[in-house]
Amino acid sequence: MLAEQDLHTEFQFPQETDSQLSSDADFEDPDGRNAKTGRGLAAKRGRKAMGEKARGGGAGRLPGAGWVNGHHQENGMEYVTLFEVVKVGKSATQSVVDDWIESYKQDRDSALLDLINFFIQCSGCKGAVSGEMFRHMQNSEIIRKMTEEFDEDSGDYPLTLSGPQWKRFRINFCDFIAVLVRQCQYSIIYDEYMMDTVISLLTGLSDSQVRAFRHTSTLAAMKLMTALVNVALNLSINMDNTQRQYEAERNKVIAKRANDRLELLLQKRKELQENQDEIENMMNAIFKGVFVHRYRDAIAEIRAVCIEEIGVWMKLYSDAFLNDSYLKYVGWTMHDKQGEVRLKCLTALQGLFYNRELGSRLELFTSRFKDRIVSMTLDKEYDVAVQAIKLLTLILQSSDEVLTAEDCESVYHLVYSAHRPIAVSAGEFLFRKLFSHRNPDEEGLPRRGRQSLNGSLIKTTVFFFLESELHDHGAYLVDSLWECASELLKDWETIISLLLDEPIPGEEALTDRQETALVEIMLCAVRQACECHPPVGRGTGKRVLTAKEKKTQLDDRTRITEMFSVALPLLLAKYCVDIDKVTNLLQIPKYFDLDIYTTGRLEKHLDVLLRQIWEVVDKHTDAEVLEACSTTYHYLCNEEFTIYNRVNIARSQLLDEMVDKFNRLLEDFLQEGEEPDEDDAYQVLATLKKISAFHNAHDLSKWDLFTSNYRLLNTGLQNGDMPEQIVVYALQCTHYIILWHLAKVSDGTSVKGDMVTLRKQMRAF
Repeated sequence: MLAEQDLHTEFQFPQETDSQLSSDADFEDPDGRNAKTGRGLAAKRGRKAMGEKARGGGAGRLPGAGWVNGHHQENGMEYVTLFEVVKVGKSATQSVVDDWIESYKQDRDSALLDLINFFIQCSGCKGAVSGEMFRHMQNSEIIRKMTEEFDEDSGDYPLTLSGPQWKRFRINFCDFIAVLVRQCQYSIIYDEYMMDTVISLLTGLSDSQVRAFRHTSTLAAMKLMTALVNVALNLSINMDNTQRQYEAERNKVIAKRANDRLELLLQKRKELQENQDEIENMMNAIFKGVFVHRYRDAIAEIRAVCIEEIGVWMKLYSDAFLNDSYLKYVGWTMHDKQGEVRLKCLTALQGLFYNRELGSRLELFTSRFKDRIVSMTLDKEYDVAVQAIKLLTLILQSSDEVLTAEDCESVYHLVYSAHRPIAVSAGEFLFRKLFSHRNPDEEGLPRRGRQSLNGSLIKTTVFFFLESELHDHGAYLVDSLWECASELLKDWETIISLLLDEPIPGEEALTDRQETALVEIMLCAVRQACECHPPVGRGTGKRVLTAKEKKTQLDDRTRITEMFSVALPLLLAKYCVDIDKVTNLLQIPKYFDLDIYTTGRLEKHLDVLLRQIWEVVDKHTDAEVLEACSTTYHYLCNEEFTIYNRVNIARSQLLDEMVDKFNRLLEDFLQEGEEPDEDDAYQVLATLKKISAFHNAHDLSKWDLFTSNYRLLNTGLQNGDMPEQIVVYALQCTHYIILWHLAKVSDGTSVKGDMVTLRKQMRAF
């Protein structure tokens, strides 16, 4: 709080005597019982208390510029009151304020009456303070009278009304107060009357039982305080400049010293000091009279206003306000029951920690309230949780030693949150913590490749992913990191090098488990780059991309096609027998721009890819791998692209081989009079799995598989000794055969005789 002290020629902003940063005692007094009571604004001047208005002003009011008989005029249009002028908002605020100041200079009582009624009307009160009331009644009596005339039944008042006009009104209202102080700062602000009257009125209204009075006057008082802080800051700067000029002049040799200039500088310094004293006392009165009572008001909006503005004061004038005497109010209020108030606390602190110089002065506060900030990352209000994480990120940037490993762990796991803003904020925190610090020996590393800095960072990402033990959520991790680390995650060259190249001597190779994780992260990054939307369960659906985003998407897709058309066959060859890696690798071609195979003259790499997929089909019986192979062929076999014929031939050759093998195996397996051999049964089942996986995505009608499958099922039905899995896949394959026939009949592409064949198959099935 602002307590009085004797001021010397060098400006010292008055502070509480118990605000030393060596102790956090100030943080322990949420009820303000230890608050110092200063002498107040009027006390220092030896005048009447602010509650008693000084008498003065002209006997009659002379019309000022723009004001006629208390009405503001502009371009022939007349607005009834200051309230109407501000509400309509058509006049420039500075013009309105300048007119009012001119009016005040002519008749200050009459002008102040207009200003008082402005605040009364802005509160939604239909009553008005008359000249008689202003001259003969104390503020408390005036407020009591206005309270009696206030209609509280509606519950609404200008600050709470909805609609664009009333949103503008709040902005205009705050702007009016700021401009009023700015325009008065070299003149009537120091007349010991205008500010006394306004501050006294606002202090009284802020203690009213009527919410509208309390809310409106508190907002006005806080904005008034902010404007005064700007004035105090300017005065402080001017005093420093004047002091330097004085010292420079005084240090000159006597022959060159200008005594007249010294006298002028001394006089200027004295005037600035007096003005500084005045402003300090005004701020002291507002802080003690309004803030310390209203920051814990019953109404959340009022508490939020107070916390928002104290954050502004600490940021604007840190030398005076950035200490534990003021920070404690923000710290206490972080426990507020309402999310909007907690949110204001966090945004106020973000403004301080964003400036590293200010952040370094918050060590005591951080140590005292750090645990609370960390706990707010799990706040029930998502917006609060997001801002808490962002604040911790700023604290991390301010000092790497403040947050413990346990604190960081509390944030890390949030990268897997289903709420995307929380996850993205946590992703930035993770990026700053794990990836932003470079060791001196890393400065000379190449930009790309296994030995690059990115290579080290990609490994770190893999280690984190594995340590989190959420291996099914790679897409969530990538999405969380995308906004801050997309360039790292899109370094395909380095990722491919880590997977394909042999480690150099002294380098620790990735384990099989780490390589599996890296392949998954690589696939998720490819998907994110090409689809440009969050994974399932995180986000409300696809959004419309901007022109810049569309260009980035196209560029990324082109780059992915160029890189992986060459690398993917090599990766499949290396990991051909690894189910997890192969399944993920085979997802990548569906993100290719297939035209690039032709325009980039990459057909030979397509041939290698097709041969490698054939190898995978030959070696695997796992349903997931086979489905991935089938899906990849389905994507590549697109008649719209030039490569269609090449892929279609390869597909036909693969299917010819599978069907021929199936028919040969079936003959041996169903040999009459012989008991089925286990090895034969395994071979039949393996081939049937492959055919079934391909039949799911491709029309295999020309291979007439119905007869073979029907024969297999019929034999099993008659003998009752058919292995269960063979029956399951034979039924599945027969089911696909019928579905493909039905599809052709439905879309009108069937030829004569198809309907008869379908009917026979349906009856037999």
